[in-house]
Amino acid sequence: MPSTKAKPKKTRIAAVGDIHVRETDQGKWEGFFRAASEKADVLLLCGDLTDTGRMAEAEILAHELKACTIPVVAVLGNHDYERDHQKGIRKALLRENVYVLDGESIVIGDVGFAGVKGFGGGFDKGMLGLFGEPTIKSFVQEAVDESLKLDGALARLDSEHEDIKKIVLLHYSPIKATVVGEPEQIFPFLGSSRLADPINRRGVVAAFHGHAHIGTLEGETSRGVRIFNVSKPILVKEGFDPPFYLLEV
Repeated sequence: MPSTKAKPKKTRIAAVGDIHVRETDQGKWEGFFRAASEKADVLLLCGDLTDTGRMAEAEILAHELKACTIPVVAVLGNHDYERDHQKGIRKALLRENVYVLDGESIVIGDVGFAGVKGFGGGFDKGMLGLFGEPTIKSFVQEAVDESLKLDGALARLDSEHEDIKKIVLLHYSPIKATVVGEPEQIFPFLGSSRLADPINRRGVVAAFHGHAHIGTLEGETSRGVRIFNVSKPILVKEGFDPPFYLLEV
């Protein structure tokens, strides 16, 4: 007899980073969020949501998000920390029911999303170690802490949901391949291989990041996990219109 077992449901994920919303952007993003809502089941925003970290920019974004009718999951980026208003930016987005992750996870349908901002430090053999002056150690420790937060979020998903599909959101890159195109001198400030460790160990399906505006759209970790650099300038250059990347999982 033919099997009557239901096929696993596919979740359509739209992802973009580095939208850099400005105070003059009122009305600019409504069409974008409506289009994402029509094409996808979940929208991921991968940091640098505001242009200069101003609360006025966050309020414009929050208002524009009213046009979005699907769940939105976000992480903040370095621009969102520029004026030390990151807590206010987070609150403004939470009021619009955006899931803003910073070491947390959220399950939507049958997919678990874990997110952190991430940090720099370099990749592979060029990765900075915890050695030297206190300033360098602090820089490296930030990447270590972000990696540990991500690992904790993924671990909670594993413990609470057996065999769940896991997606990671970042702002900084976990691999070198998706920042290629940027000047090599700034690679250490674009991401860290430490972020790839929990992605590899926890059976993640795919990860999305931004930050490297002239990097490369797609790469993979040493264990074959697909990584997407969904910085808006890259998506525009690659011809995505509207500029979000769609992935079914």
